[in-house]
Amino acid sequence: MRNYLIILIAFFANISFAQNSVSGMVQESSKQSIIGANVTVVGSSDGTVTDAQGNFILKTSSKLPFSIEISSVGFESKKLTITSKNQKVVVVLSEEDNLLNEIVVSASRTPERVLESPVTIERMGVADIKKSASASFYDGLENMKEVQMNTSSLSFKSINTRGFATVANTRFMQLVDGMDNASPLLNFVLGNMIGISEIDVQSVELLPGASSALYGANAFNGILFMTSKNPFTSPGITAYAKFGQTSQKAAGNNDYIDYGIRLAHAFSPKIAAKANFTYMRGTDWFATNTDDRTVAGRDRSHYGYDGINVYGDEVSTVIAAPTLPSEKISRTGYNETDLTDNKASNTKIDFSLHYRPLGDENLEVIWQSKFGYGNAVYQGANRYYLNNFFMQQHKLEVKGKNFFVRGYTTTEDGGESYDMLFTGININRQWKSDTNWFTDYGNAFANATLAGQKPEVAHSAARNFADYNISPSGLIGGLVLTPNINGNDPRGTRLLPGTQGFKNAFNKVISGEDVLTGSKLVDNSRIYHSDANYNFKDLIEFAEIQVGGSYRQYELNSHGRIYTDADGPILYNEYGAYTQVSKKMIDDRLKFTGSVRYDKSKNFDGNVSPRVSFVYSGGESRKHNFRASFQTGFRNPSTQDQYIGFNVGSAVLLGSAPDNLTRFVETIDIKGDVGKVLNNGNGSQTIDGTRAYNNSYLASSVLAFAAAGNPALLQKTNANLVKPEEVKAIELGYRSFINKTSIDINGYYNVYNNFIGNLNVITPLYGQALDGGGLTNPEGPKALQALQSGNTRTFQLYTNTPLEIKSLGFGIGLGRKVYRDFEVSVNYNYADFSFDQSKDPSFEAGFNTPKHRVKASFGNEKLFENFGFNISARYSSSYLWQSSMVDGMIDAATVVDAQVNYSFPKLKSILKIGAANIGGKEYAQVLGAGLIGQQYFASWTITP
Repeated sequence: MRNYLIILIAFFANISFAQNSVSGMVQESSKQSIIGANVTVVGSSDGTVTDAQGNFILKTSSKLPFSIEISSVGFESKKLTITSKNQKVVVVLSEEDNLLNEIVVSASRTPERVLESPVTIERMGVADIKKSASASFYDGLENMKEVQMNTSSLSFKSINTRGFATVANTRFMQLVDGMDNASPLLNFVLGNMIGISEIDVQSVELLPGASSALYGANAFNGILFMTSKNPFTSPGITAYAKFGQTSQKAAGNNDYIDYGIRLAHAFSPKIAAKANFTYMRGTDWFATNTDDRTVAGRDRSHYGYDGINVYGDEVSTVIAAPTLPSEKISRTGYNETDLTDNKASNTKIDFSLHYRPLGDENLEVIWQSKFGYGNAVYQGANRYYLNNFFMQQHKLEVKGKNFFVRGYTTTEDGGESYDMLFTGININRQWKSDTNWFTDYGNAFANATLAGQKPEVAHSAARNFADYNISPSGLIGGLVLTPNINGNDPRGTRLLPGTQGFKNAFNKVISGEDVLTGSKLVDNSRIYHSDANYNFKDLIEFAEIQVGGSYRQYELNSHGRIYTDADGPILYNEYGAYTQVSKKMIDDRLKFTGSVRYDKSKNFDGNVSPRVSFVYSGGESRKHNFRASFQTGFRNPSTQDQYIGFNVGSAVLLGSAPDNLTRFVETIDIKGDVGKVLNNGNGSQTIDGTRAYNNSYLASSVLAFAAAGNPALLQKTNANLVKPEEVKAIELGYRSFINKTSIDINGYYNVYNNFIGNLNVITPLYGQALDGGGLTNPEGPKALQALQSGNTRTFQLYTNTPLEIKSLGFGIGLGRKVYRDFEVSVNYNYADFSFDQSKDPSFEAGFNTPKHRVKASFGNEKLFENFGFNISARYSSSYLWQSSMVDGMIDAATVVDAQVNYSFPKLKSILKIGAANIGGKEYAQVLGAGLIGQQYFASWTITP
């Protein structure tokens, strides 16, 4: 097949075709240039867009005479007849009342007007990027209707739509030039770390909600399409430079830089190439939340304190001493700011070679390579510093007027990334072992209590002795305590941040891969993906029919650090195929679209995803467009859901693939002499993952038992292995233009079954977990003693709730010119869900979405000659945040961004000065991440 393709391309390459060229300028009636106007050959796929000065060059093999159509949002389209080769034209577009006439592709995998889209769709183009008041175009996506941004780091932001938000958003897809940007190991998108440069953006399209019928299992909650500029239609050199500052109470004021360059050239009608380079560097938002993870109001003075952004205090135990409370005592932790340099950076490099054997768009071969490198903080069950993280993608694509075939691979390298929780834990163990520390604490507390000290004073003295070997004062008989000796275990004093001893321990820990001594994350995983699509519109007349399919193979390789792949990479695959039929009826007023897709993953049965939609264009001018759709979607469990075996300190995250459960094996020491006796005299116990499902209690019932002391409250785990989750989605919408106001209204209702979530369970290291404690069974009391003595292992399982989860929402967007060229827009979104928590109290749905969101913008890109401005504002109500790291409330927030810009036509340059969050009130989007402060910037962009 490969040899045939090479021969075919070589054959076409030797055929000469006449080329016609059209060049010119597109302006509005005031002679201002129109940026990003579409210029296409009527009846052909040949086309281009205007640059920052409104200029364009269009090359086509169409025979003279032919017609071109020029269109831009907010202007009436115009057609011109081209009669001579190399003809030059000046096109003046008149303002149009309809702002909803843009062309989109993603909704149906074929070009169509936004008005005719069968589902809700949002779009950002070149002109919108210029207007954006955000520091980057990717940040500016937050101002799009339905978008919810979750910021884990200055350089790592994840997008979500329609609920169930998370930083690790495996329900949302992001494609750049057809390539999935998701991490091979983690299955979710790392923001724009390997995305696209803002000066190479051609368009961004957002489909909120399920899109599985066309795009497969992961397009469950939405999909973002980013398309870059083609060097044939957008040649030249473009560059930008930004400089500014970030400002946060915890971090202070810090410099921020961002610059990039784009080089593109068409060497001939057949060969073109481009290259992009961008670099961003700044100081991350400091994460300084010292609230206790589980007990409201508890502070560092408490003996069982476990701070949100404090690491090392997760190590805790119940010390068996008569004078100590029967509650866990925790070690002293380190602040997150002591365990990271808080630097955020991102370098992106990409290049592509384009070959058109026929000299036009009817056949194009593309080789594209993308490289992303940088530093960021990712928040999952813990906080992870992605240090010198590296990701690359390579694609070969052949596409034509009605088809494409592509294959690509994604590879990543964890670099020097590490887990900050285990960094804190194992720095502590460098200077004093857990055994020695807790022994010292218990000894000091007991003696301080005997000397008559109050409990709070005794706890303080005990921690001081355990940390610094300083004996409590006032002990009976002037006793001076000495640190415990346990073999060769360390028994020194606490290492203080900033000292050389701390730095040495820190460097040693982050370079070690064993969680007992180190915290390094290792990752060399890969994805191999291919997909194809063919549109029969030129062969079949009665309807537009498309067929396509995809195949993907995962190669998970964390060397046993994150997944159960210590003995070698884990391989698994998935594939799918789809077809779609579109038909216009009733004088082309009614458009029907039906599609169906079949997908199969290695570990699960196949799933069928259908979608049916209708769009009706009413009114004399057909500007009243009503849409309705029904579709089903599904999401296969992610690689984490199936194959993870990751010790995060407080629990082991355990994937539920059957071979994963047997592959996970752990040996744990037994505490106390009684425990060893009950464990048949053995000082340790070896368990595998099957025990988490077959011999464990619900963690919530263990907490209830600990509080009340009543074994009847204990519940045995009865969880099933994880399986695909499903959604049935109904959507209604309306788009129109009434009295110079664009209107977009939509509503949706989703019903989820087998929703995937997390379940915490606790397995006793001996005995049998039974409902109510199983007191009549000899193994039941053994398990109770294991719970009481801390001889347990906590697991976080991935499973499905048997209950239905329902979500609903609606949105309305309005936009218009209010006076001359002043534009105003506003949109509102409502989102809510229902889940009977009482019937499944241990399951967390994690909706993580504000019920109310309002966004607005006001601006004028032609306030006077070459000068424009824009102000955007957004409000979100407070909401509950649930995650495997921490649960709590996110406060309501109002954020205002603003920018002014000035164009220098003779210099082909644009100066922009902007500020994000000009009100200055810091706000959170992710509980556990740093509060977001202010960001100021000035940018200079040079265009061809």
